[in-house]
Amino acid sequence: MPSLQSNDFELFDLPVQFAQDPAALDARWKELQREAHPDRFAAQGAAAQRVALQWSVRINEAYQRLRNPLKRASYLCELHGAPINAETNTAMPADFLMRQMELREALDDAETIEDLDEIASRSASNGREQLSKIEQMIDVKKDFQAAAQQVRSLMFIERFASEVDARIDQLGQ
Repeated sequence: MPSLQSNDFELFDLPVQFAQDPAALDARWKELQREAHPDRFAAQGAAAQRVALQWSVRINEAYQRLRNPLKRASYLCELHGAPINAETNTAMPADFLMRQMELREALDDAETIEDLDEIASRSASNGREQLSKIEQMIDVKKDFQAAAQQVRSLMFIERFASEVDARIDQLGQ
């Protein structure tokens, strides 16, 4: 087994890239969990079980990062010296902000579930477009600074999508 300090990709024996096979990731997670399960170390005493528990926690944390595209992209950017810094770096391209403002205005004006579904659909499309750009920036161009900008944009889109979902839930009650 790799060390606890291995990066997530090393831990899961995966290529260090954005594109990942979800089925392979899930299978490897199950395999690692079986290997590190504390019950397998019961005969070796409490210390061995504590180490196994540390491994189990580390495996789960890595799995959560690798299976979520936004977290995986953020992690890859950080591994390559391009931290996201979403709290301090809020600069966005003007065309992106204009599209987001249009969606925000549409959300403010939305009165029906159908209106909200349309906005949710447009937002989901924007999210898919951002993911495609992120994959291109990371896996093809190896431009992690540009990818970090796309990740910040995707974070913005996902926050907006959760607001739309909340409005849909409100109207649906």
